[in-house]
Amino acid sequence: MPLDWSQCPAVESVPGRVSGAWVFRGTRMPVSIVFENLEDGMTIDEVMEQFPVTREQVRAVLEFAARSLDAETVAHP
Repeated sequence: MPLDWSQCPAVESVPGRVSGAWVFRGTRMPVSIVFENLEDGMTIDEVMEQFPVTREQVRAVLEFAARSLDAETVAHP
């Protein structure tokens, strides 16, 4: 089940901007870029060097995802 990013204050989805993808608030940077690059072995510092995101933005989406997944696990053991 996909995460409900609408509950994360660090991101937004604007129709017509980046095809409505979830992006970091005030940017055109898709949230998925962080997850894809971390999955490929980049560190958070490397992601920040390659893309216009801050440590706080990255931390906010990672913490939101972790909390959401923890809640999903508790709700559906």
